[in-house]
Amino acid sequence: MHFEDEPVPGYSLPVLPGHVSPGRLERVLRNGTFAVTTELSPPDSSDPEEVYIRARVFDGYVDAINATDGSGANCHMSSVGVCALLTRVGYASVMQVSCRDRNRIAIQGDVLGAAAMGVANILCLTGDGVQAGDHPEAKPVFDFDAVTLLSTLISMRDEQRFFSGRALTSPPRVFLGAAANPFVPPYDFRVERLAKKIAAGAQFVQTQYCFDIPRLRAFMSRVAEQGLLDKVFVLVGVGPLASAKSAEWIRSNVPGVHIPDSIIKRLRGAAKQRQEGKRICIELIQQLRDIPGIDGVHLMAYRQEEAVAEIIDASSVLEGRTPWYPQRDHPDEVSNSAMTAVVS
Repeated sequence: MHFEDEPVPGYSLPVLPGHVSPGRLERVLRNGTFAVTTELSPPDSSDPEEVYIRARVFDGYVDAINATDGSGANCHMSSVGVCALLTRVGYASVMQVSCRDRNRIAIQGDVLGAAAMGVANILCLTGDGVQAGDHPEAKPVFDFDAVTLLSTLISMRDEQRFFSGRALTSPPRVFLGAAANPFVPPYDFRVERLAKKIAAGAQFVQTQYCFDIPRLRAFMSRVAEQGLLDKVFVLVGVGPLASAKSAEWIRSNVPGVHIPDSIIKRLRGAAKQRQEGKRICIELIQQLRDIPGIDGVHLMAYRQEEAVAEIIDASSVLEGRTPWYPQRDHPDEVSNSAMTAVVS
């Protein structure tokens, strides 16, 4: 699939009829195309080139790049800063917003600033507790949770007003997302929680890592029974495991991640565990492609970002299309623009 009238990097596409944002991710999903998103871990740096280096490994393989917001309660370059850098050269970004660190005044201001800089997608998260990260003595805020944040951004976008009721002169044109975790109990609550997020304004969801297809199928069946599938786009989280030892550590130490014994046993029995982890990821993507209601995958390859292209290629999930990236159509012109953005 190819969109005509691609903008100069840093400038938005027009908002199409029936759309809420100028973003490519919404266009891909509403077109019925199976979408691929990924995650960029912000650097511990103020150097913009570090962001661009990390983004370039995804060129031609993803429809949007998530910028995490203090993931794991650890401090890095801000999500809004990363997204500003990405959008100025033309990447489609998803700005993650955690309610842990900022109150309603700061969050609403960040959203307006991000939208002004071209950010078209926002993922609303409650956030991990501060005790999980590298600043456990920090004061948590949690003025909002994800549901309240979603409803607030809906009011800003659709009713053109702040949470306080004060009017906005220009609303943020953003496509709103939320997180979901079908893989840990209580399972009924997971569907109920998703329903609340959709009612509050979520238009797409990205799930926690999926290593259990039967559990995902059960979740999707419940979502369908609740009549939610035509109200939200579902992108399932996937990612390569580096080794059996790594998988065991993640299962024991990362809240919300479920990895079945069968996956760990398969990794342990492989001669090359990292390659086997990629094969498992590829197989999962291929299985997800055929589950009704699944609209895409969110490929999280922490410290294996260079594997994203290999995994997407091997899965054939793009079906021959090349997602847009800054150097796709006009490599010389766009490369110069990117360099200007870096040094300006």
